[in-house]
This record gives sequence, structure tokens and C-alpha cells, in this order.
Amino acid sequence: MVILGIDPGYAIVGYGVLDYKNNHFTILDYGAILTDAGTPFNERLETIYDRLSAIIDRFQPEAMAVEKLFYNNNAKTVIDVSQARGVIMLAAQKKGVCAYEYTPLQVKQSVVGYGRADKKQVQEMIRRILGLEKVPKPDDTADALAMAVCHAHSSGSLMTGSLRIRKGI
Repeated sequence: MVILGIDPGYAIVGYGVLDYKNNHFTILDYGAILTDAGTPFNERLETIYDRLSAIIDRFQPEAMAVEKLFYNNNAKTVIDVSQARGVIMLAAQKKGVCAYEYTPLQVKQSVVGYGRADKKQVQEMIRRILGLEKVPKPDDTADALAMAVCHAHSSGSLMTGSLRIRKGI
């Protein structure tokens, strides 16, 4: 199963594409979609949509795992990330890719085995699980790979608590 993991944002969208077969991961690609702070916001959203659509076209993932947003103290940041997340979900919908949402707690539990693990622990486990020499940078990329690993570990379970968004629903 080809899984596209996404760490949503509007300045940096981390992505990781993994092929998961027989409990083994093969890295197909990972990186970040970057948008410049000086660019009008609607153009930043268009860049995210276009580049993510190209990634989907290239790898034809069967599933996309996206971090479920939670509110922090900065309402403007949450609103802007939500808008970016909207175009990310739209790209999946338009390309016919099922999208699944996972909370940070679910990702930590799946990757590290402990829901209160810190960011460094998650990144180190991603490095080990995927057999990488070093933790992928930027951090958003490692987070996206963690999303994909979480989905691979959770996709066979009916108890994941994730939300599946399908075409036509």
C-alpha cells in the first residue's frame, strides 16, 4: 500500500511517501512544500494545492494520512493552517485518494508506543523504523513520515479512531 503522509502548514507542508508491504517500509519520497512569506496567501494555497497534486499524480497513493488540527493559543495560525489543510484535503478528494486523520497522540502511540512521547523521540523512531542515517529535515518532513507510519500501523485496525474521508461522502 502506498501511503502519503502530510504534516499540514502554510509556510511548510511536510510530506512523506511510503510503500508498506508485509510489515516492511520502502521510502518512495519525502520532503517539504515551501511557500514564501512575502507571497499573497491565496497564491501560497495555490502552490500547496498544485505541488501536492503533482506528488499524488506521481506516486498514486492509496491513502493519505493527515494530522488532525488542534487549537493552540494563536487563532490566526490555526485559521491559516486550517485553510492550507483544506486545500490539502481538496487535492486528495479531487485525485480520488482516501484521506485519514490522526491526532498527535495517535501518531506518538503508533510510532513510539507512548502517547506522551516528545518530538525528538518520534523523530528518532522514524529514523530507526525507516533505516535512515539521520532524522529528515525539516521537522515537518519527519512528522509527515510519522503520519504515514501511523496509518500503516493503524490501517488494519477498526479501533484507530481515525476519520476516513471518502469520495462521495
